[in-house]
Amino acid sequence: MKPIYKYISVVVLLLSFTIVAQAQSKSERTSSRSSETTTQAKVNEVEPKVYSWKLDGPMGLREPAVVDTNYINYSMQSVPSAVSSAYATTGNLGGPGMNMIFADRRAMTDFFFTDALQAWLPSQSKIRYYNSRIPLTFLSYNFGGGRYNSQDRLNAIFSGNVNKRLQIGAMTDYLYSKGSYDNQAAKCFTWGFSTSYIGDRFDIQAYHYHYNLLNQENGGITDDLYITDPAEIQGGTSRVDPKNIPTNLNMASNRNKGTDIYVNGRYKLGFWRDITTEEDSVERLEFVPVTAIVYTFNWKEGKHRFRNPNSEEDHTFWENTYLNYAGTEDFTTYSSLSNTVGLSLLEGFNKYAKFGISAYARFDLRSYKQTTDTALFLEDRGMLTEYDGPVPVGKKKDGRLTVGAQISKQNGAILRYGATGELGISGRTAGDVYLDGHIDTRIPLGRDSLDVNVRGGFVNAAPSYFAENYISNHFIWENDFGKTRRVKVGGEVSLPRTRTYISADVENMQNYVFFNRSCMPEQHGGNIQVMTMQLRQDFVYRALHWNNRVVWQKSSNSTVLPLPSLAVNSNLYILFKIARVLDVQFGVDCDFYTKYKAYGYQPATMTFYTQDEVECGGFPFMNAYINMKLGRTRFYVMMSHVNQGLFGKPDYFSLPHYPLNPRRFQLGLSIEFRN
Repeated sequence: MKPIYKYISVVVLLLSFTIVAQAQSKSERTSSRSSETTTQAKVNEVEPKVYSWKLDGPMGLREPAVVDTNYINYSMQSVPSAVSSAYATTGNLGGPGMNMIFADRRAMTDFFFTDALQAWLPSQSKIRYYNSRIPLTFLSYNFGGGRYNSQDRLNAIFSGNVNKRLQIGAMTDYLYSKGSYDNQAAKCFTWGFSTSYIGDRFDIQAYHYHYNLLNQENGGITDDLYITDPAEIQGGTSRVDPKNIPTNLNMASNRNKGTDIYVNGRYKLGFWRDITTEEDSVERLEFVPVTAIVYTFNWKEGKHRFRNPNSEEDHTFWENTYLNYAGTEDFTTYSSLSNTVGLSLLEGFNKYAKFGISAYARFDLRSYKQTTDTALFLEDRGMLTEYDGPVPVGKKKDGRLTVGAQISKQNGAILRYGATGELGISGRTAGDVYLDGHIDTRIPLGRDSLDVNVRGGFVNAAPSYFAENYISNHFIWENDFGKTRRVKVGGEVSLPRTRTYISADVENMQNYVFFNRSCMPEQHGGNIQVMTMQLRQDFVYRALHWNNRVVWQKSSNSTVLPLPSLAVNSNLYILFKIARVLDVQFGVDCDFYTKYKAYGYQPATMTFYTQDEVECGGFPFMNAYINMKLGRTRFYVMMSHVNQGLFGKPDYFSLPHYPLNPRRFQLGLSIEFRN
C-alpha cells in the first residue's frame, strides 16, 4: 500500500500548490484593481484566443482542430478505452494492439511492423499547429503502479508566435511502463518540432518528428489458469503475483525507430482590393488569393529490429529457424522520399468560386532492406530448417509516379464537401486507384438541427511490399498477390439537442490480405463484406450524465476476418463544483465486447494472425475515477480495472494468453502555461 500513499501525497501536494497559486493570483489581481487603473485594464483584458489546425490530404488543406484542455474523461488516456472500446492488446500501455472496431481500423501500411504501435506514434493526422499571441506550454505527467510495475508518461507541447504570421512549436512524449507481467516492459520516446508561416502570398507548414520504441516480448503467459483459476494450478492458493507468472519468452524484444519530415508550401497568386473595417471605417488593402502553386516534401524512414539471444526459446517457441540457431537478430528498414507538385484554384475569391479545385503529381522513391541480401548467403550459412520455396531479394528500390485531383468546399454553414482521386502511373503502384469523398450538411429541424455526413471510397491497390517479400530467422515468404479492392460507403446523422449520433458503414473487400494460422500472409480471393452500425446516446439529468456508445458489426467471413459482434462503452458520472473554483467529474466507465475467436499475436513480426482455438471477450473492464480542473490545471485519480475479482469469471484476456492489466491505482496531472 505504500505506493498508493506516496501517490496520494503527491496529488495532495500538487493540488495545494495549485490552490495557493490560484489564491495568490486572485489576491494580486484584487490588490491591483484597488491601486492602479492601468492594472485594472489588464485584469479586464480578454484572454487571447488560441486556435489550432491540422493538415489533410495531399495538398495540405487546413482543417480546424480542438485545443485539448477539457478535464472531462481525462483519465481515459491511460487505459485501453483511449484507443477503442474493443482494443486487442498485449496488456501493457505502450505495447502492441489492434482496434477491433473494423470501421476505425487502418489498412496495412508498407512498413507493417509499426501498425501495432500506431496508438503511441505521432502522424500527420495527429500533428497540431497552434496560433496565439503568447507562448503556450502543455505539460502532463501520468503515473501509477508500484516499484516493480510502475507506469509513467511525460508529455510536453510548446507553441509560440514570433509574430502574427510565424509560429514555432516542439513536442516530446516519453512513456515508460514496466508492465504488470514479467518481460513486458515498454519504453516509447518521441520528439519533434513544427513551424508554420501564414502570409498573404506565401504559406509554409512543416514538422519533423522522431520515434524510438522498445518493447519487451514475453510471448504470453504459459498457462491461462494463472488468471482464470490460480487455485487449481497453485495447489489451493488463490493469490498470485502477476510478476511471478511464467511467460513463454524471457529475452525477446522489438525496437522500432523512425523519422518523418514533412514540408508543405504554397505560393498564392491573386489581386488586392480595398475594404473598409466596421470598427474604425478606415480603408485598407486586402490580398485575395486566386491560385496557389503547392509543393509538398515528405521523408519517412523506419527501422525494425527483432532480437532474441535465447537459442533454446528460438527453437521451442517458433516452428522454423532458418538463419541462426544461436539466436535471432532480424533487421528490416524502409524509407520513402515523396515530392508532390500541384496547382490549385482556391475557394472564395469571388461569389461564384463556391469550391476549390486542384491537380497534382507525386513521385515516390521507396527503399526496402532486410536481414540478408541473397539466397547465396543462406546457402553459405546452411539452412537449419528445410526450405524449398523461393527466397526474395534482401534489397529493393521502387519508384512510383501518381497523378491526382481534388475538389473541396471547406466554408459554409449548410454544405461542405470534398473528394480526392489518385491514379498510379508507373512503378509498383501502376494501375492503383484511390477515390475518397464526403459530404457534410446541416438541415434545420425546428429548434434543433440535423447534421448529416455521407462518405464513400474506392481503393484498388497493391499490397504492402513486405507482405509479399520477407526474410527473417523464423519466417521467409515470397508472394505474388493481386491488387486488393475495397469499396466503402457510409454516413452519420446526429441530433445535437438530444445528444444522439447514429452511423452506418458497409465495406466490400476482394483479395483481402491477412496473416493465417501459420503467421504467414495470405490473400483471400473471394469477397468479404463488413457491416458496422454505431449508436452514441448521451443522457443528462441535472448533474448526472450517462454516455453510451454501442457498436454492432458483422463480418461475412469470420475465419479470415474475425470481429466481436457487439462492443459497448458506457460512462456514468456526475459533474459538480467545489468552492465554485474546482470542477469535478466523478464516475465509473466500462468497456465490454462479446466473445469471438480472437487474433493471436506474433512477436517476431509484430502482426496479428487468425486462429480458431481460443475465444476472448465477454468480460467488463471498469475504471472508477475522479477528474478535476482548477484554473488551467487538470488532474485525475483513478482505480483502473476496479471490478477485478468482484464479480464474474476472471477471464480478462483480449488476446490469447495475454491478460489485461490487473487492478491498478493511477494518477495524472496536466498544466497549461501561458507565458
